[in-house]
Amino acid sequence: MNACLLKSVAPIEQNPLTLAEVPKPEPSSGQVLVKVSACGVCRTDLHVIEGELSQRVLPIIPGHQVIGRIEQIGEHVTRFKPGDRVGVPWLHQTCGECEFCLAGKENLCERATFTGYLVNGGYAEYTLAMADFVYSIPEVFSDVEAAPLLCAGIIGFRSLRLSGVTGESPGKRLGLYGFGNAAHVAIQVARHWGVEVYAFSRDARHQRLALELGAVWAGGSQDQPAAKLDSVIIFAPAGELVVGALKVLKKGGTLALGGIHMSRIPALDYQLLYHERAVRSVANNTRQDGVDFLRTAAEIPVRPEVQAFPLEETNAALNALKHDEISGAAVIVT
Repeated sequence: MNACLLKSVAPIEQNPLTLAEVPKPEPSSGQVLVKVSACGVCRTDLHVIEGELSQRVLPIIPGHQVIGRIEQIGEHVTRFKPGDRVGVPWLHQTCGECEFCLAGKENLCERATFTGYLVNGGYAEYTLAMADFVYSIPEVFSDVEAAPLLCAGIIGFRSLRLSGVTGESPGKRLGLYGFGNAAHVAIQVARHWGVEVYAFSRDARHQRLALELGAVWAGGSQDQPAAKLDSVIIFAPAGELVVGALKVLKKGGTLALGGIHMSRIPALDYQLLYHERAVRSVANNTRQDGVDFLRTAAEIPVRPEVQAFPLEETNAALNALKHDEISGAAVIVT
């Protein structure tokens, strides 16, 4: 099969992914073999490729927002059958035994593995996944539309929850910093819940997209909206945004950091944190987050803005993502 291999970490500008012929994998017990039709491009893939995440497995096939159909099942798989359409997410498997798994916090599992980072992912014609960790995909979404939902969508949904925004939050004011892949899905959920959204982006195109999707205000990262915000989510991997985000957050509000990697956060004046403002990170997601999000996304329905690239242009898609040339989400199609 054809796959994009990362053999050594490097800046994406060096086009480090190599399109190669590799053996088609065979499913083991509990696994399914998925024929990939689409795989979303995520900023986390950039962090993997450029070596910004510490734990490395090389060579690796990146990609963790996979949509396809099951071609073959391993022993003891009963949830799915060949021909079923499924989504393969970032969370590949958890141990089920550590204190976090037993407490319903499998996103913090001590021995978790992750698709496209610690096991091969979806920038390929086929990929393996654990049957207990893949999702059925609502029919309302095409393959290309569904792909960005598998990470950007689910992490955005968890970020909303951890920032204090839920379906019981109509009228609340939410700020989104970095209006890319995750934010352009999260805003659709927030607006469905009756939340006012304020979008912060350095890119005028992203500001326009935010307004088209229902934001009541859009501006630059240093701009100040007229009203203080109840909650803020930072999706951009830029630690310097924390200072500005705290300045627009009201007393008692929550700032959620939605990325797996972030540059250094500057020293903070304590007055920015005072009055019970909270800062918290968002780490991975649970399977239940995915189930809840996909159900909500289908009810709305969420409509991602997508730009498609063939498998042989995966480096080009990642370069475009890094340099803010994608409006919405990039998706690799096979």
